[in-house]
Amino acid sequence: MNEFKSARDQYESTPIPEELNDHVLAGIRRGKTRSRAGGHALRRTLGAAAACFVVVLGGLNLSPTFAAAAGDVPVLGGLFQILTVRSYDEVKDGIDYDVSVPEVEADSAVSEAVNAQIQERVDAHLAQAKADWDAYKEAFFATGGTEEQWGDREMDVIVDYEIKSQTDTAVSFVVDFAECWVSAQQQRYCYNLDIANDKDITLADVLGEDWVNICNTAVQAYIDQDTSGLFFTPEQGGFTTVDDTTAFYMNQDGSVTLVFPEYAIAAGAAGIVEIPVEG
Repeated sequence: MNEFKSARDQYESTPIPEELNDHVLAGIRRGKTRSRAGGHALRRTLGAAAACFVVVLGGLNLSPTFAAAAGDVPVLGGLFQILTVRSYDEVKDGIDYDVSVPEVEADSAVSEAVNAQIQERVDAHLAQAKADWDAYKEAFFATGGTEEQWGDREMDVIVDYEIKSQTDTAVSFVVDFAECWVSAQQQRYCYNLDIANDKDITLADVLGEDWVNICNTAVQAYIDQDTSGLFFTPEQGGFTTVDDTTAFYMNQDGSVTLVFPEYAIAAGAAGIVEIPVEG
């Protein structure tokens, strides 16, 4: 909350421009239109252009009023399923929730660990979204904002997931959380599970012993051909090497896509950076 305390202090010493309300409402409306116009597929493309904060949400019993168990999507074979354990669209206290949450149903320790992790992240991030919204609203009125200026603005919390690849015994999927209002931050979590062997799948499992060099070569080639000027140099804290913590997902054709959080290797305008890697 240090960022919001600093923001509140700044708000308290800065007059609010009359046109702020129009800009804020326009941004929120754009985000809501994009999020709902195309369902799951479009929501996964939110990125920097939609000014959305992407992070994982999952787990059970977020609120007694939220709908549960929207359906299930069986994965090939009989070892596991990916269930939509929660799906709801509800406005509460100025926050518009549009959520689809996955859970891995399998008799394995790795699936239990993933589900527990998603549960923990859901609790933390829903609480953070509420705190962010409350802090923004408090700062708005503390600096002279009026009820008329506040209008019908809302925060959009959009949760979605996508199965990137699946076989009889393994699955790779991502889960995103978009917090759309007047800020732009992003995160994405990737899950790569070998249910048959009850383990997480690593880059070494997919690419072999030379996985670090293979990934580094792909990332550097991607940066070298980029013309946006958004990537940081190594001296600026940009890319140097992948490691065991580098996020990725597996595509259905067997290739790998590396996932770098916002600001990890490029300016915020680049959003989440995804770089394909050929095995």
